[in-house]
Amino acid sequence: MWGLVPLFWPLLKPAGALEILAHRMVWSLFFVGAALLVIRRWAWLGELLRQPRRLALIAVAAAVITVNWGVYIWSVNSGHVVEASLGYFINPLVTIAMGVLLLKERLRPVQWAAVGVGASAVLVLTLGYGRPPWISLCLAFSFATYGLVKKKVNLGGVESLAAETAIQFLPALGYLLWLSARGDSTFATEGAGHAALLAATGIVTALPLVCFGAAAIRVPLSTLGLLQYLAPVFQFLLGILYFKEAMPPERWAGFALVWLALTLLTWDALRTARRAARALADGAGRSKAVMRREADAKKTEPAGQEAEPAGR
Repeated sequence: MWGLVPLFWPLLKPAGALEILAHRMVWSLFFVGAALLVIRRWAWLGELLRQPRRLALIAVAAAVITVNWGVYIWSVNSGHVVEASLGYFINPLVTIAMGVLLLKERLRPVQWAAVGVGASAVLVLTLGYGRPPWISLCLAFSFATYGLVKKKVNLGGVESLAAETAIQFLPALGYLLWLSARGDSTFATEGAGHAALLAATGIVTALPLVCFGAAAIRVPLSTLGLLQYLAPVFQFLLGILYFKEAMPPERWAGFALVWLALTLLTWDALRTARRAARALADGAGRSKAVMRREADAKKTEPAGQEAEPAGR
């Protein structure tokens, strides 16, 4: 669904990017609120309201995702689908770089190589576009920041979106009322179909997130990470094959470097996951062996005398 979203935003024209963004905020709150009513999950709200620091982080997340949504809608409706897809391709690299700079995380050599290749890709694309790929960088950095803040908040996907859209709601509604007062709103002037499509922005925003949350508890994390590459792949293919955007050789070269960096990251992640699983299995096997030896020692110990702990 995330990969096919570029097909939806052009349907909302002649509404501008800001009007679409405001409708997305307003209707997302209605949709998520209805979902919470169905699943009856409200206990988190009282706890959140008693924690000002988490509320402040939610406000930061709402601000950052507002930038991300707005730039993405504008880029798709302005003919920059390929550049927008690049933003989500390089997002894992930006996330890793932020982990090093802000969280003081240590990178493995392959991860350093991937970040270096990604930086080279940005330089190549800057030469190709004749300017920095600011759409891609804005989307990548805003979404990476959003992920970092969400990690600190530690709130479920549906609950977090409800809190964020609750913060966005009043400014977005105020903007829509101002547009309507000026006579520039398209919600009531372009027919019932157009109004229904604008209202559907809430479903388009929230439904993939709900599905993602459901999948996250059912599939391995490594599989989930690989599946997330499907969205920018679909967006990239739509940009070339459906929207017919130009891809000169220098852009192909830049994208090839990005894909090389992602291949290195994926290979390293899978290798690390296999090693961790093997170490866990070996540890479990050793624990069982120790328990068996202790049990055997107790069986052979003379009556009334305690067995000496294994390994002493």
